[in-house]
Amino acid sequence: MSDFLAALGLVLVIEGALYALFPNVVQTYLVRVMELPPAALQKAGIGACIVGLGIVWLVRG
Repeated sequence: MSDFLAALGLVLVIEGALYALFPNVVQTYLVRVMELPPAALQKAGIGACIVGLGIVWLVRG
């Protein structure tokens, strides 16, 4: 459980830093995301999950 909370904290730190340092870039990105079809977002989400699981698998062995 502590690993999960640490990972969640890191996600919040990274996302918060992006919003704080590059607010205009984030807004532009979000506008582009809204224009994508749902199937493209779904594929990107599945790809991100696979990459994330691969990273965890490599790090945690």
